[in-house]
Amino acid sequence: MAPSDPAPTFDFAVDLSGHEMLRRTHVMAAIEPGWDPVAAMRREEEARALLYSGLDEEQQRIYDELVAAGVLPPGPGDAAA
Repeated sequence: MAPSDPAPTFDFAVDLSGHEMLRRTHVMAAIEPGWDPVAAMRREEEARALLYSGLDEEQQRIYDELVAAGVLPPGPGDAAA
C-alpha cells in the first residue's frame, strides 16, 4: 500500500446482549426481597425536594436557570422550607 492510500476500513460490531443479561441478573440478585420500588422513588423525590429547599435568592435564580436550560428536571425548589 502506498503512503497516500487511505487505511482500509472494516465493519466492527460487538454484541453486548449477553453482558446485559448478566448485568440484569446481578442487579436482581442485589435487590433485597422486601424492596418497594414505589417507596424508593417517593424517598428519592423527598430527598430531591429537600436538597433544593431553602435556597437563597441567588441560589434560586441559578436553580431556575438550570431547570430552564434542561440541566435539572423541574421540581419543587422549596418543598421543605
